[in-house]
Amino acid sequence: MPTLSDFTARAITGAEVPLSRYAGQVVLVVNTASQCGFTPQYQGLEKLHATYASEGLVVLGFPCDQFGHQEPGDESEIASFCELNFGVTFPLFAKVDVNGANAHPLFEFLRTEKGGLIGNKIRWNFTKFLVDAEGNVVQRYGSTTTPESIADDIEALLPA
Repeated sequence: MPTLSDFTARAITGAEVPLSRYAGQVVLVVNTASQCGFTPQYQGLEKLHATYASEGLVVLGFPCDQFGHQEPGDESEIASFCELNFGVTFPLFAKVDVNGANAHPLFEFLRTEKGGLIGNKIRWNFTKFLVDAEGNVVQRYGSTTTPESIADDIEALLPA
């Protein structure tokens, strides 16, 4: 059975990153967008990252332009936007598709492991997947679920 560690993704800077780099950490994977009504969630995601990184959490942001063309920029524009507007320090990756024939294999895995309200598809930006330290998908949260509201779930997975 695959785990998060079986995948790679291109960082926003262009380098290919084996996600096995995050083995042993609790991971929150989020599909993001810079021009979405949920974009202010970057602030909450950064707060989670800053609060729990030393305890073993990493947030991974995957920009996606599949929903309402709300991520039109290129990777350098996205990185700049996130840093300047929200002080994002967690890892960001290159734009991906999360649904359809060109969906990134990571998101095919995440969707298969935790289906949503519309089956095996992601409905909108800022869908979140919580992955345990062994790389297993534990929970899926919709766009309206704020990062702050899942802090207890994250804490439950962190080492004591």
